[in-house]
Amino acid sequence: MIVVTTPTGAIGRQVLQNILPSGEPIRVIARDPSRLSPEIRDRVEVVQGSHGDSDVVNRAFAGADAVFWLVSADPRAESVEAAYVDFSRPACAAFQSHGIKRVVGISALGRGTALARNAGHVTASLKMDDLIASTGVSFRALTMPGFMDNMLRQVEPIRNQGLFFWPIAGDRKAPTCATRDIAAVAAKLLVDPSWSGQAIAPVLGPEDLSFNDMAQIMSDVLGKPVRFQQIPGEAVRSRLLGNGYSEAMAQAMVDMLEAKNQGLDNAEPRAPQSTTPTSFRQWCEDVLKPAVLS
Repeated sequence: MIVVTTPTGAIGRQVLQNILPSGEPIRVIARDPSRLSPEIRDRVEVVQGSHGDSDVVNRAFAGADAVFWLVSADPRAESVEAAYVDFSRPACAAFQSHGIKRVVGISALGRGTALARNAGHVTASLKMDDLIASTGVSFRALTMPGFMDNMLRQVEPIRNQGLFFWPIAGDRKAPTCATRDIAAVAAKLLVDPSWSGQAIAPVLGPEDLSFNDMAQIMSDVLGKPVRFQQIPGEAVRSRLLGNGYSEAMAQAMVDMLEAKNQGLDNAEPRAPQSTTPTSFRQWCEDVLKPAVLS
C-alpha cells in the first residue's frame, strides 16, 4: 500500500498518475476529495482531511508500506517552523506506530551550507527532514532548486507586458527543474521496495540557467520579446502580505529568496543521478506556451 499526500497538487497529482500503472494499492489523503477526477476516485482509497491531523494520518497509514510526503506550507502559519515541522509531527508519530517502511519527501537544496541557516522555507524544510529521519524510517528527501512550473504564476505579465519579475539577480545561474521530473523520481522510489536507509536525492534538471537566459528562451519559444526584471525583496513581501500571508511566512519567503540570490541552489554539484531530462526550453514548449496563448 502506497499513501500519497497532496494528490490534487502540482507534484502529488503527477506522482499519483505515475504510480497508478504499478498495480500497487493506493490510498490518498485529500482535504477536498471532489477535486479528484472520477477516474482517480474509482482507483484509489480516499481518506478525507489534512495530513497534519493525527486522526487522519493514523487512518491513512494503517497497513501502508510507503508514503509520499509533501507539505504545502500554510501561508497564514504563525511561523515557518510551525508550517513544516509542527505540521509533520503527527505523521512522524504515525510512521513509527504503523511501521511505515519507506517515506519519499519533497525538500530543498542547501543542507550543510551556511546559507541554509536563515533561508526561510528551506531552513524549515531541512528541519522537517531531520524530524522524519529521527523516526528511523527509510527516507529519501528529494532536494530541489526552483521549479520551472513556478513561472506559471507570471503568465499574465509575460502575456501582456513581455516581462517577468523576481528578487534574484538576472545573471545568477542556477539549476531549475520541472515538476513532472520530480514526480517521476518520487514515483520510481515509491514503487521500488528494494531501497532502505536515509539519504538525499537531488533533482537538478539538465542545466544551470539565469533568469536572463530564461527570458531569451521564452522569447524564442513564444515568438515575442520577453525580459526579466529584478525587483526588491520588499516588493515580494508586500505582495504576499496583501494576499493574506502572515508576517512570518512572508518574511520566510523573502529570506529564502535572498539565500538563493547568494547561491544557495548552487551548493549541490550536478551528477548523472541528479540530472533530470526536461530542459527549460522543452518545458516552455510543452507547458508555458499553451498557458500564455490560452
